[in-house]
Amino acid sequence: MWELKEPNPVKIIVGILASDDRCLAAAREAVASQIGPLDLISDIWPFDQTAYYRDQTGPTILRQFVSIERLVDPGALAETKHRTNRLERELAEAMVGPFPRPVNLDPGLIEPSKLVLATTKNYSHRVYIGRKMYAEVTLVFDRGVWCPLPYTYPDYRRQSYFDFFRRVRLRLLQQRKSGTHER
Repeated sequence: MWELKEPNPVKIIVGILASDDRCLAAAREAVASQIGPLDLISDIWPFDQTAYYRDQTGPTILRQFVSIERLVDPGALAETKHRTNRLERELAEAMVGPFPRPVNLDPGLIEPSKLVLATTKNYSHRVYIGRKMYAEVTLVFDRGVWCPLPYTYPDYRRQSYFDFFRRVRLRLLQQRKSGTHER
């Protein structure tokens, strides 16, 4: 009861929103070189559940997720969000185009029981995790399925996302079981 335990390592995922295929490819490459090698990459889907990013990213936005091969301590999420914010700025400066934010990078983590997203914005269901960052449990994995919560973003309720997150979760469990992961 008084003994503190180290947390189990987790999988980092990055949700990418991009103006076009060129921006999407640049984002994947930047994430792989700056955050870590990728082991799983989702299909590409249209991001059409909200118009929130259209002024910044464009009228036709692409969505893709990637997962980082190396497992990390869950306490690394705030630093990962800072790194993806820097990458977004660097990509915006390097990619001359009609929109100020051609790429949006949203990191999160997957544990066996949940998907947690990092954010810079506070709200009632978010918890401060240090370094001016907040986190929210966006999905829970219960009885073999991903389950949204009342505040879960509309696009995170899609079965296609659940299917990708299931693959990431299984990869995490395999890595933990084999003991081959780094921390």
